[in-house]
Amino acid sequence: MEAALSDILVVDLSRVFAGPYCSMVLGDLGATVIKVEQPGKGDDTRQYGPPYIAGESAYYLGLNRNKHSITLDFSVPEDKERLLVLIKKAAVLVENFRPGTLARQGLSYEDLRTLNPGLVYCSISGYGQNGPYVSRAGYDFVAQGESGMMAITGEVDGEPQRIGSPIGDQSAGMFATIAILAALRVRDQTGKGQYIDISLLEATTSLLGNVSANYLISGEEARRYGNGHPNIVPYQAFRTHDGYIVVACGNDRLYRSFCSLIGRDDLATDPRFATNPQRVRNRAELIPQLQAQFGQRNSEEWLAMLREVGIPCGPINKVSQIFNDPQIQARGLVWECEHPTAGKIKLAGSPMNLSETPTRLYKAPPLLGEDNDKTF
Repeated sequence: MEAALSDILVVDLSRVFAGPYCSMVLGDLGATVIKVEQPGKGDDTRQYGPPYIAGESAYYLGLNRNKHSITLDFSVPEDKERLLVLIKKAAVLVENFRPGTLARQGLSYEDLRTLNPGLVYCSISGYGQNGPYVSRAGYDFVAQGESGMMAITGEVDGEPQRIGSPIGDQSAGMFATIAILAALRVRDQTGKGQYIDISLLEATTSLLGNVSANYLISGEEARRYGNGHPNIVPYQAFRTHDGYIVVACGNDRLYRSFCSLIGRDDLATDPRFATNPQRVRNRAELIPQLQAQFGQRNSEEWLAMLREVGIPCGPINKVSQIFNDPQIQARGLVWECEHPTAGKIKLAGSPMNLSETPTRLYKAPPLLGEDNDKTF
């Protein structure tokens, strides 16, 4: 096969982040993605800047590779008819309008399944297609706040903080992609499509992971631990003589090696700290003693010493550092393409590495309406 999804046509009615992220992943896997945009305006993210290059925002460019762009106004009969022709051919439709918007235009799943019984129709919204919040607008920042994510992020005694990247949008896009791939497998077996309902609130809440399990099992309110971990100690950032590093002692064996390395074997035998449950209970007594050791050497010295004895650790990179890191470069995570107006541009590539059907960048992020004259 040329690409994993080379036989899949996706009609993408979404905009901003979660939906376009989903359709971009499908495009990276080889699907033909037709991005349907509003005439004269297009995706809102085309205006999310600076930075811009040749009139295109970096935000938009980072979410819309491997797509074709056409402009349609659903209220115009000719445009709606062209959309229906595309949908009849499509395997997947992705949309993130507020619930009920497309239904009012005769474009709900129930409307379209009669036209195309094999259609996998994925709706992404703030709160899902039912429930008391169904009519509210959905935004990543709001989802991070409502999900509990911000309550567990930030310094112990500081203010709640949002995660620096739009994790709510990204997780909704990823879960949408997974659900679509599962539905396509069922479609291959039965010939029938289905409806997928993804919400930012549920996607973000699901990322609480062990924090949600801690609460649901114990009933105890989750707390902020700064750069620490609620269930593992030491598993956090430490301040060195010239910066910060992260150290992750995921079991008692690593902890004992760690104590030996820093010259504090007494901290490994002390009954308050000998096992992970005890270290979690007594972190307030342990961490200051560990921190006192780290301030005596530079970050690179500590990293070299920790790695030599097999203790998981790493620097806290800036974004510029990670994209110039030899490991990231060796893995080929930065992709280059020729853009029609901006020339050669770089984009963060796909982390999915398939041996037989690799992901690839085959089309630069399209200009608005770039493919209006094409037949799909």
